[in-house]
Amino acid sequence: MCGIVGVVSNAPVNQLLYDAMLLLQHRGQDAAGIVTLLERKFFMHKAKGMVRDVFRTRNMRALPGNVGLGQVRYPTAGNAYSEEEAQPFYVNAPFGIVMSHNGNLTNAQTLRAELFSTDHRHTNTESDSEVLLNVLAHELERSSRGVPLQAKEIFAAVRNVHQRLRGSYAVVALIAGHGLLAFRDPYGIRPLCIGRSADGSAMVASESVALEGSGFVLERDIAPGEAVFIDLQGNVQSQQCAQGATRNPCIFEFVYLARPDSTMDGISVYQARLNLGETLAKRVVSTVPPSEIDVIIPIPESSRPSATQLAHLLGIPYREGFVKNRYVGRTFIMPGQGVRKKSVRQKLNVIVSEFKGRNVMLVDDSIVRGTTSREIVQMARDAGAKKVYLASAAPPVRYPNVYGIDMPTKDELVAHGRTIEEVRELIGADALIYQDVEGMKRAVMKAASPSAAGTLSGFEASCFDGVYITGDIDTDSISRMQSSRPQGSSEEGDEDTSRLTLPNLS
Repeated sequence: MCGIVGVVSNAPVNQLLYDAMLLLQHRGQDAAGIVTLLERKFFMHKAKGMVRDVFRTRNMRALPGNVGLGQVRYPTAGNAYSEEEAQPFYVNAPFGIVMSHNGNLTNAQTLRAELFSTDHRHTNTESDSEVLLNVLAHELERSSRGVPLQAKEIFAAVRNVHQRLRGSYAVVALIAGHGLLAFRDPYGIRPLCIGRSADGSAMVASESVALEGSGFVLERDIAPGEAVFIDLQGNVQSQQCAQGATRNPCIFEFVYLARPDSTMDGISVYQARLNLGETLAKRVVSTVPPSEIDVIIPIPESSRPSATQLAHLLGIPYREGFVKNRYVGRTFIMPGQGVRKKSVRQKLNVIVSEFKGRNVMLVDDSIVRGTTSREIVQMARDAGAKKVYLASAAPPVRYPNVYGIDMPTKDELVAHGRTIEEVRELIGADALIYQDVEGMKRAVMKAASPSAAGTLSGFEASCFDGVYITGDIDTDSISRMQSSRPQGSSEEGDEDTSRLTLPNLS
């Protein structure tokens, strides 16, 4: 789960890229990088950390050019602490290409072997994004051999890339001396959209909020399997490059990952979350009589729209009971010290008056490990709540995600192999209400615009229903990919850094 952006303009793009990446910061806080193109030379700066920390004035001045791309990274494979795996990635042949990727390849190990033995290309990291870049570079070299590189050859290369790759990928790449290329996997699992500004500049980005917040107008989503090429003059050409492409966006984007003010694949994220609250209300009524609930409180932050709608429909007061500390830093493990895991209490503080003496219904967007939920339920009790009910706007997370969301292994998922009653006992709530899978899908589909609804084939919802849409996933492949989850250094201790183990602090 990363955020990517690319711009072709008639003016310097370094500030545009920086601003757009700030708007996508919620998609990745591990590392950030920008590449710009001036004539045929790339200028790059990337490092670990958030956008505001990675880029200083001197770095921005060293990024000239009217074309560029950027990424905010949250690692889902490889080494989470390696500076080398920060994106964008670069290869010098053919032409010179830099690339950023959001998603996760499910056949990266096979491709890495092919690159070495057949394509004679070298990868130097464990990142599947470097694998993708080298596959793209190889196919561009093949399609343009003996002829000048034109859009026709670029689209032919992308067609071959689609045939080789499996998994999820939204990609933006710069080809030195030619322009910007963007494409999306044949299922449209990860999001990507395109827009224009008043001066004719073109931008592609993971979410519409990056365009709109940068003064661009959203034109459309890039279709699953489609490739878009923007030359250095800003001319846009596009072509469908995958056979049998279908639109099945990741439903977890709408439940949790995306900003509520984004629209993706014609679906308003905010409206989708309101709809999830509406369908959740029916589940709550069948479990806990509304007369036994004094107040509804969201667990910040993605759950707020669902909690608001739930409270409205049940006629129960909505209150803010938790305040986030947005400035909690990392835990530093010094020599000789034991590992200190951060408590949720460092990140959330309760407003005691909203809990004391009340029957409280907490609303979360989803429950993954359950460790955070258990601690939050206990915080509510410690604040004086008489009863604590917990409602999840999403169904039980029972299966690993292999398409670019950093989730724990299946054995660490609290709902895997357990009944809802068993999960409730572990969390310590007086009642636990989950959304159902079909209700979730209907709620999100209902938020689609009329024109978009007809183009949606369904949703990638594997972490909820166990259906892996690419058709190449079995128990063995899941085990292999779990082994490639981000690895840190021993100096970091064994603290779990999965973003889904903590409340959304973006």
